[in-house]
Amino acid sequence: MKAMILAAGKGTRLRPLTFTTPKPMIPILQKPVMEFLVELLRQHGFNQIMVNVSHLAKEIEDYFRDGQKFGVHIAYSFEGSIVDGELVGEALGSAGGMKRIQDFSPFFDDTFVVLCGDALIDLDLTEALAWHKQQGSIATIIMKSVPKEEVSSYGVVVTDERGRVKAFQEKPSVEAALSTNINTGIYIFEPEIFNYIPSGEEYDIGSQLFPKLVEIQAPFYGLPMDFQWVDIGKVPDYWQAIRGVMLGEIKNVAIPGQEVAPGIYTGLNVAVNWDKVNIQGPVYIGAMTKIEDGATIIGPTMIGPNCWICSGATVENSVVFDYSRLGEGIRLVDKLVFGRYCVDKTGATIDVQAAALDWLITDARRTPPTQLPAEHHVFQELRLPSPAGDTQKIQTEEVVKASGSNE
Repeated sequence: MKAMILAAGKGTRLRPLTFTTPKPMIPILQKPVMEFLVELLRQHGFNQIMVNVSHLAKEIEDYFRDGQKFGVHIAYSFEGSIVDGELVGEALGSAGGMKRIQDFSPFFDDTFVVLCGDALIDLDLTEALAWHKQQGSIATIIMKSVPKEEVSSYGVVVTDERGRVKAFQEKPSVEAALSTNINTGIYIFEPEIFNYIPSGEEYDIGSQLFPKLVEIQAPFYGLPMDFQWVDIGKVPDYWQAIRGVMLGEIKNVAIPGQEVAPGIYTGLNVAVNWDKVNIQGPVYIGAMTKIEDGATIIGPTMIGPNCWICSGATVENSVVFDYSRLGEGIRLVDKLVFGRYCVDKTGATIDVQAAALDWLITDARRTPPTQLPAEHHVFQELRLPSPAGDTQKIQTEEVVKASGSNE
């Protein structure tokens, strides 16, 4: 059977992670989110998978290639062009990307599934497919019911008693919401759907194709299902996904590595003297990471491979990506460290290089400084500006001489 994964978006709400990593490649405990989707499709017999790519397309193609190592066949549809020798993405929208593939050659010749490439899901696709066919539907949205107080964060789907879609509400207020069923970005289509998608132009499934189907009263249905769905559309969502895995709340994602103590997992060859550090799980420490004596790590926390956590550093309820070096005395609480960026769980971001803090958070592959700046800061906690742009101190600090005196 055939399926499509939508992977062409820029992931603007996940910046700065998506500056260098396409959204489908964002790792959940060292494994790209799209890999979980490929595994789910394979489990339900979908072994021919099309992927539309645009932003940082090479990252996706180089990892998944033809799909052979994942037990499926994968092909790619690039949306963009080459400008001055560089690939420039020009995404066609979710429906436009589907149409481009079909116009090239009619690949989708039977019922097919479309998944957004930025969610962890645990869904019985076989059951959903059977319901879709039983209804004689041309398009089916897989819906999930959420508490009414959360509807304003999602696109709401309004159906009649038989499940036929009547209307949509985009992020309605709690008072105005006509349903608690939301669009999960999981769709089942018949090939006839392409009769309603224009060729060669940007066209969106949710905002253009679906309202058109409602307008012409096509056999278009919504199916509410009880399943685990973790959307990773924004930095706070990603934060919650990692926490959920570490706390065992996401059942289809296991913590990798070896459990060396209750709730503490490590990859290969971690350099640490367990008697001289304070580590409280759940914590994952990636392979070839060095934890110096006197460091404190409090879970739920993930530290990626090849990191270096210096003496006196404290990492609590945080996510630290690969090759990060955290300097002496730093205190990270509710933070995400990604390359040169430190991100609050609300999404507020600081560029540590621009802020001249790259002696405190830097690449572990760089030669560490032999001495601190003439005046350096002992950080009690790294604080970030609020997303609203309110003026705050970036950190609380005590100015200290490089010699260690506090004159």
